[in-house]
Amino acid sequence: MKSLLAAVIFAASPALAIDVPSGQPVELQEVLVDEIGTETWLRFRFIAPEITRDGGAVDYETAAFDMSHLCDVLALSYIDQYALSGDVIVISLSDRATEFGTADPNATQFFEAYRPVDNVCIWEGL
Repeated sequence: MKSLLAAVIFAASPALAIDVPSGQPVELQEVLVDEIGTETWLRFRFIAPEITRDGGAVDYETAAFDMSHLCDVLALSYIDQYALSGDVIVISLSDRATEFGTADPNATQFFEAYRPVDNVCIWEGL
């Protein structure tokens, strides 16, 4: 699957903090638009320093609820506000700022994909 990065819609500066169900600190890093095949993917990339592979305060199961919440509450309203359209919304959490498309073996990252249907995020299960 080949991806061509179309645009950076938002680069957080200063970072935008968002409330999530787990209570962990989460900040929006950036929003990207990708064309993948015939689909438009909207990538909402967040920094969540409490997620880690080993001994972190927030495990994947807990973070999954946060990602769903971020899609429903932040991504859908952001899409409306900026008149975007997309076939897939990807919510990613990383324990540190990372450059999109560049491997960072020390970073912990969680991803989920959703389809926006009737103003609701439907989980795609990556």
